[in-house]
Amino acid sequence: MNFVEPSDEELEQLRLLPKRVTNARAQWREKQGHRQRNFMAGGGDYLFEIYMRQNTFDPRDFSCGLSVIKPDGTKLTLCRYNGSSHRHGAIRFRCHIHTSTSEAIRMGWRPESHAEETSRYRTLDGALYCLVNDCDVTGIDKLVPDEPDMFEN
Repeated sequence: MNFVEPSDEELEQLRLLPKRVTNARAQWREKQGHRQRNFMAGGGDYLFEIYMRQNTFDPRDFSCGLSVIKPDGTKLTLCRYNGSSHRHGAIRFRCHIHTSTSEAIRMGWRPESHAEETSRYRTLDGALYCLVNDCDVTGIDKLVPDEPDMFEN
């Protein structure tokens, strides 16, 4: 794996590589203005981190992401599932999924700067459910998808 200039195919392979969480009972940690918990997972020859972050004051302000831990110990975010608390480009206060791209890395931008709007989740738990299913993660029990919003257009 070329971590200096990974191709889109390599990034997608890392997202789709089967992963197994090794600390399914990870505890929430309170931080200033938010709470967070991190899961560690192994897959192939790689170590991954899955994080959940929730703003203490705004339930729409959350993020759930998957990072691969590179051989030098730094992290590369592969995808991030955000809540609807903010705008991202043309996406206006809607949930959206960020994915890392080779172009963003090559241009020196945040690797996961590309995002697409989604209606697949509305909560942090729903985002984790989607991430786990999209990225072939096992080892976390009792995941439940968000129910469809009957008022959604």
